[in-house]
Amino acid sequence: MDEPQNIAALRRALLDWYDREGRRLPWRIRPADRSAGQIADPYAVWLSEIMLQQTTVPHATPYWFRFLELWPRIEDLAAAPREDVMREWAGLGYYARARNLHACAIVVASELGGRFPDTMEGLRALPGIGDYTANAILAAAFDKPASVVDGNVERVLTRFYRIETPMPKAKPEIRRLAGELADPDRPGDYAQAIMDLGATICTPRSPDCGACPWSFACQGRAQGDMLTYPRKLKKIARPIRHGTAWLVRRQGRIWLRQRADKGLLGGMMEVPSSEWGEARASSLPPFDAPWEDRGEIRHVFTHFELRLAVHEAEAAPGWEPQEGIWADDAQLGDHALPSVMHKVVSRRRGAGEG
Repeated sequence: MDEPQNIAALRRALLDWYDREGRRLPWRIRPADRSAGQIADPYAVWLSEIMLQQTTVPHATPYWFRFLELWPRIEDLAAAPREDVMREWAGLGYYARARNLHACAIVVASELGGRFPDTMEGLRALPGIGDYTANAILAAAFDKPASVVDGNVERVLTRFYRIETPMPKAKPEIRRLAGELADPDRPGDYAQAIMDLGATICTPRSPDCGACPWSFACQGRAQGDMLTYPRKLKKIARPIRHGTAWLVRRQGRIWLRQRADKGLLGGMMEVPSSEWGEARASSLPPFDAPWEDRGEIRHVFTHFELRLAVHEAEAAPGWEPQEGIWADDAQLGDHALPSVMHKVVSRRRGAGEG
């Protein structure tokens, strides 16, 4: 299917399908909308792409609406305190993205007059924007030629071509093929169409080949082995790390502190804990008290599983932490607590088991 006439047929089939069946997303300008004179908002597109890097459309969409409600323009986001941005981001994970989001907003607002660049070089120079995100913004926000390859596109193309090279080694080959197939006349629609194809038709476990606009040429469907693609190397067991969280109370408040900017959960708030290591190690409490054993919480990160033993106590008389804040127990939602720390505070007295 590498001949120009065949590639043209694939483009035409995919775009015809997209015109009829493509998803209607709040940040997306559909072909009919564009024909009516609507144009994409690069700020809204960029925000959606950063949020969607590590999560799904249903999960990210409420956050997208919330951010635009709080900060309708990129200048508003740039002027917001970073801790407010981090708090609103909590629950989306991969918190370096939130720090980079705020840093990028500051650069665009203060150095670029509030306007996103419309070139690959200009976009790649901004904090938190890599090749994929730059291509996605070029296509969706500016309707410029781009090769957008996410997990959905990888799945579509490995099945379509029956690419035997396992992931991630197959990525360069996939990017080459994606670039050859991309439609130069409707780059924005094509990029969103092929992502929609993977998200709604060529799904991981139950692809709807009968509804696929590319089924007439798909090698995986012809061989009946599409579910075996993309090929993957054997998974390595996720290591386990251990630690202890010290849940300290004082008159309806809980001790929280901010994690260092660099590293996992950088810049987020936490219930103070010991170092997280592969072996269980003794950890001294911050003060002597009758600490209550509140059990163990488990949380899975991308590269390891964390198991935290939670111990709770009332702050000793006269004791004050050297860092952090006393957060009102009833207003913990006002602080940028990541999901793992929500699990920890759910073990506090009176909150039930979480």
